[in-house]
Amino acid sequence: MNKTAAWLVRYALEQLNVRFTFGIPGVHNTEIYDELAKSSLIEPILVTHEGYGAFMADAVSRSSDSIGTLVIVPAAGATHAASGIGEAYLDGIPMLVICGGVRNDSQFDYQLHDMDQHKMLEPITKKTYKVHKHSEVVGTIYDAYRVANEGEPGPVFVEIPVNLQLDKGKVDDLPLYQSTKPELTNEAKRAISHAAKLLAQANNPGIFLGWGAVQASESSILIAEQLNAPVSTTLQGLSAFPADHPLHTGMGFGPAAVPAATNAFKSCDCLLAVGTRFAEIATGSFGVTVPENLVHIDINKQVFNANYRAKVTIEADATLALEALATELSKQLCQAKAGDVIKSAIKQDKQTYLDEWLAHDSGERVNPALFFQQLRQQIDQDAFVIADDGNHTFLTAELMPCFQARHFFSPTDFNCMGYAIPAVIGAKLANPTHQVIGIIGDGAFLMSQTELFTAAQRKLGGIFVIFNDGELAQISQAQSTPYNKKTCTVLPNTQFKAIVQASGCQYLSLENNEQIAERINQALAIAKQDQPVVIDVNIDYSKKTRFTKGIIATNLSRMKLPTKVRMISRALWRRI
Repeated sequence: MNKTAAWLVRYALEQLNVRFTFGIPGVHNTEIYDELAKSSLIEPILVTHEGYGAFMADAVSRSSDSIGTLVIVPAAGATHAASGIGEAYLDGIPMLVICGGVRNDSQFDYQLHDMDQHKMLEPITKKTYKVHKHSEVVGTIYDAYRVANEGEPGPVFVEIPVNLQLDKGKVDDLPLYQSTKPELTNEAKRAISHAAKLLAQANNPGIFLGWGAVQASESSILIAEQLNAPVSTTLQGLSAFPADHPLHTGMGFGPAAVPAATNAFKSCDCLLAVGTRFAEIATGSFGVTVPENLVHIDINKQVFNANYRAKVTIEADATLALEALATELSKQLCQAKAGDVIKSAIKQDKQTYLDEWLAHDSGERVNPALFFQQLRQQIDQDAFVIADDGNHTFLTAELMPCFQARHFFSPTDFNCMGYAIPAVIGAKLANPTHQVIGIIGDGAFLMSQTELFTAAQRKLGGIFVIFNDGELAQISQAQSTPYNKKTCTVLPNTQFKAIVQASGCQYLSLENNEQIAERINQALAIAKQDQPVVIDVNIDYSKKTRFTKGIIATNLSRMKLPTKVRMISRALWRRI
């Protein structure tokens, strides 16, 4: 049979359950867009910027069983998309990037958009592909999808020359996609048996969960209850364990963690870590103390022993590994370890920390704890909450409980500002019947506010919350202590209401604590009518999070003595 590459792209994406594509049409991909317009299964979404399209695709992958997919033009489309591709790469999120390419049958050099995209994208993708003939299109996309999802997930890039999209070529068959299921190796099974013994013999075991464990919540809960072990999570893995479980402590477990986690893990003698790299954010700038008996489960063996040496390493899918570990523990333990004491201590520590925040005087501004307390009370249990990058990220992590797996996420290791507005759009497209709320700093809002036009045009009832203090708060706070200055972190005076109204979205102003409940209720009612709404919150950032205070102390303690003396001396001198 003879088919165009554009038709073959549509066929392959339909077989892979792709529901949306994100991007901007151009001369090198209009044929693909024309085919997508004919599809009854795929909806192409026009974005204002390919980088924000990549964040939308990222959110589709995080919040649904469909892989987030871009369809972009070469060169500028790829460079614009690179930030979102990089975020997906470092956060371990599967993504398909379908890109047009210059003609591969031209007699001329220096074609429009002619550049080596593969060299540029190699560091931020799992693999890149270039299709050379029609018969390769479907198989290449299938292989790219497999690579994107197998092992530690990530983005893949497929370039399809424009002449193949335009012209018909011979194709022998149209295969269906055949998926494979991971299995535990014998080596992993032996390591799981060893791990079970260490955990069963421990006096004070603890559990640390990252995004890699987000699909394994059921087994994580069972193991925690078998061991009566406190559970903490990374920022990215915040939803891997329900916050209303009595053994849940919060994000992290070192000096940058909330008190419930810091105290519960203080005497930890055996740590079960699942789906985490022990990266900088997860460890509070490498400030945690990890016991000698570390059991580390991850699908990517390269993370083992990178920052903390493990007694037992288990290279495996977290869901399979934790199911097997729970079975092994049931053999090691006659009954679940008793421990109402630790549950009571966690509950008390959580309440004390919340009371501390509620007692904080925010003056004429909005107290973050009061805001999150009211938001949690009013939204559904299965609402999606998405935080951008900034001071608000850690306020959300510390003060906003998440009850269901994959219902909270945030840019973490690549740490892109501007993530949440597009991510709310992507998550709402993928989950139209769910509430989707973005917590967004004012600086992050300014980066990607053009996508409000996309939300309004699509009638997506997402809620976009601006934490507005007029600064890039996380960095300005980090500047104020050592420098007593705020260089390039004070934002220009911006009329957010004008921007929001120009986009076609609804605008609400939240000035003080007395307005919190009413404004959230109004926003939910507006969103329910399929209208996007922005709440502009006059937020109080004067009280630092435990994370911010913890990493400042940790980083200072690690500095060389001359640097430490210079930093402290400069801070004191500038205050005098």
